[in-house]
Amino acid sequence: MLEILTDWITNEGLNILPAPILARGLIFVFVIALSFVAYLFTKHLILKGLTTLIGRTATKWDDVILKKKVFNRLAHLAPAIVIYVFIAVPFEGYDWYITLINGLVLIFMIVMGVLALDALLNAFLDIYTTYEISNRIPIKGFIQVFKIIIYFTSAVFIISIVLNKTPIYLFSSLGALTAVLMFIFKDAILGFVAGIQLSANRMVANGDWIEMPKYGANGNIIEIALTTVKVQNWDKTITTIPTYALITESFKNWRGMSESGGRRIKRAISMDMNTIQFCTEEMLERFRKIQYISDYIEQKQIELHKDNQLEKVDHSSIVNGRRMTNIGTFRAYVKAYLMNHPMINKDMTFLIRQLDPTEHGLPIEIYVFSKDQNWANYEGIQSDIFDHVLAVVPEFDLQVFQNPTGTDFNKLVR
Repeated sequence: MLEILTDWITNEGLNILPAPILARGLIFVFVIALSFVAYLFTKHLILKGLTTLIGRTATKWDDVILKKKVFNRLAHLAPAIVIYVFIAVPFEGYDWYITLINGLVLIFMIVMGVLALDALLNAFLDIYTTYEISNRIPIKGFIQVFKIIIYFTSAVFIISIVLNKTPIYLFSSLGALTAVLMFIFKDAILGFVAGIQLSANRMVANGDWIEMPKYGANGNIIEIALTTVKVQNWDKTITTIPTYALITESFKNWRGMSESGGRRIKRAISMDMNTIQFCTEEMLERFRKIQYISDYIEQKQIELHKDNQLEKVDHSSIVNGRRMTNIGTFRAYVKAYLMNHPMINKDMTFLIRQLDPTEHGLPIEIYVFSKDQNWANYEGIQSDIFDHVLAVVPEFDLQVFQNPTGTDFNKLVR
């Protein structure tokens, strides 16, 4: 082609410059123009047509790929391919220039190919996160490892082009740098291994509530990456934890609570032991008017009367036989009250129990589970329960234990 154009220029008398130089220049301009046409054709015809076609499809994954500009980056390969194929024509006989230009074009093609592949991986990750399984098995760390491999491999190929050496030669030379590479990529390697263990054992997932006091983490996991796990604490701060720390150190995962269908309420009220007593007839008459325990009072009295008759109990002393106490009746009331509470899960552990007496009185512990696991709603349910329980304590002739305050001492002075 170069010879044909040179002869034509000579025959036509267009010797503005020496014919070979002018021919080479014209062919070079033609190649550049052809590459520009290829870019416009790819960018404004193929890409626009593809965008219109994707917009009409019902699937969403192709929209994500388009949004991540995968096709835009691939479009830059068209002019590079044209230059790579035809650049030898204007520089025929100048192998050094051909090698240089082809090398630069190859580097450009590798860079654009890597960027397109990076965008494709990002699109794949976005598509994956739309599925429920992404919460249980996060793959962002694996995607990042794949990206590192791609970037590292492309860097080796670029270096091989610059040095004019085969990539196999460079890869074989990396054996001596293994220790250095392991040191540089220590966190990435540890994170990759930890990510495999976390995913395989389902130790954590996006959305899990974890506690890790050493790192000040107490909140929901929002991202599991190659080297770090991000936790959004309840005060909206972000704590970053090394991924491998979740393998080597202890942490608490509240996922079990989330999946159980309830959230534990475990709190005790300490009763003044000086107010604990046997129930009198007057007290029992009052208690019978409480709807939640009216049937309990009747049944309990019948049960105790039968047992005392069977044992021929001497009623001259109040300590003989079995008798109802105000603390026991109070526990029965709290149990009945919670059994009738619409927000308490009756299918899970349900206890109203006494704990060991202390210098602060006799603790009566409520150990139940609320149906609502939302933190704000849970706190509201718990507070409502104890508002009510604390308010009804005096109805059973009991008192909540409280250390003396200034008001108590003032009453003594008066």
